[in-house]
Amino acid sequence: MRIIHTADWHLGRLFYGIHLTDEQAYVLDQFVNLVKDVKADVVVIAGDIYDRAVPPTEAVQLLDEVLSQLLMDCRVPVIMIAGNHDSPERLAFGNRLLARQGLHVCGTPGGGLAPILMEDQTGPVYFVPLPYAEPALVREKYRTEGLLDHHDALRSMVNHLRGQVPAGARTVGIAHAFVAGGLGSESERPLSVGGSGHVAPQIFHAFHYTALGHLHNAQTAGQPHIRYAGSLLKYSFDEATHQKGINLIDLDAAGGVTVEQLALSPRRDVRCMKGFLADILQAPPPAGHKDDYLMITLQDREPILDVMGKLRQLYPHVLHIERPYLSSTGELRKPECDYRQQGEAQLFGTFFRQVTGEDLSPGQESRLAVLLDELFRQRREAAE
Repeated sequence: MRIIHTADWHLGRLFYGIHLTDEQAYVLDQFVNLVKDVKADVVVIAGDIYDRAVPPTEAVQLLDEVLSQLLMDCRVPVIMIAGNHDSPERLAFGNRLLARQGLHVCGTPGGGLAPILMEDQTGPVYFVPLPYAEPALVREKYRTEGLLDHHDALRSMVNHLRGQVPAGARTVGIAHAFVAGGLGSESERPLSVGGSGHVAPQIFHAFHYTALGHLHNAQTAGQPHIRYAGSLLKYSFDEATHQKGINLIDLDAAGGVTVEQLALSPRRDVRCMKGFLADILQAPPPAGHKDDYLMITLQDREPILDVMGKLRQLYPHVLHIERPYLSSTGELRKPECDYRQQGEAQLFGTFFRQVTGEDLSPGQESRLAVLLDELFRQRREAAE
C-alpha cells in the first residue's frame, strides 16, 4: 500500500499580519498533482488542518477544494485527525456521512472513534486514528481514572483502539503529539507547560508505521518508522532552514516500510539575511528570491532613518528587522549622573552611549552641534 503522510497545514494562518491562503493554495496544488503522480492509495493528514478553532471562510473554501480534488478527481481516500489548533467538533461535522465517500475525519476520542480498514492486493491495513485530546477529555470518554498527562491519555487511547484490530494485522498509527526528544519551532503552540505534554515514542512501537503531526520539522521520533511529516509551509523564521514536503510510505505485505521524503516548493520562501545595510542594498537579490518573506539582522551600530523603507525598495516582503547591537545594551541601569544638570548635547551623548556602547566621534559631535544650533534658532524665531 502506498501512503502519503502530511500534517500541519494550518489553513488560515497569518504570518506577521499577512494572510497565507494564496501561498497555501499554491503548495496544495502541487500536493494534489503529487498524489496523482505517485499513484497513492491513501492520504493521511495528521492534525492541525486549520490554524484556529474557527477558521476564516477562505481557509474552509480551500480545504473543500483540495479534498474535493483528492476524492473526486484522484479517487484517493483521505484520513485526517484533529490537532490542537483544530476544533474537533467542527472539523468532524458529518463524518459518518463523509466516510461513505472516502473522507474519514476523526475529531475526538470516544465511542465513535475506531480503526479504519483499508485493503490492498495483499490484504487489510488498519489505520488507528489518535486525534489530539486533553487528558481530562480522555478520562471522561473512556471512563478511566489516573490519566495524569498526555502520555497516559494517549497510551489509553492506543490500548483501547489496538484491541479492535485483529492480531498480526498491518497497522498504521496517526497521532498529533509532541514525542519526547523531538525538535520544535516557534510556530508550534505548546500542548502544556513543564514538559507534561510530551509522550514517549514507545507508545507507537506496535504500529508498522506512525504518521505524526504537531512538530513542524520533518524528523523521526525514536525509530525510523515513527515520523513527523513537518508543516506545509515555513510558519516562523526559525523554520527557514527546513525543507518542507511530505512522506511517501510504501507498506509491503509483511508490514515492512520504506519512506521517501518528497519536497514541496513554496511560491515565496521564508529566509533570514544578515549584514550591513549598505552591503545588503548593493548586492543584487538571489535569482528568484526577491519576493521572499525576509527577516534581516542588521550589523550596523548607528541608528538608521527609515530602515524598513530602504530595505523594502529592494525586498518588498521584509517582515522583520533585528538590531542586536542596538538592543544588547538596553538593560536599565542607575543613572551615571543627574540628567537634570546636563545640557542638550550632553544628554544626547549619554543616550548615544547607552544605546550603542560607544561615545560620539568628534565628527558626530560637530554635526550634533550644528543641528542643535539650528533647532534653537528656529525655536527663537517661532517665539518672536
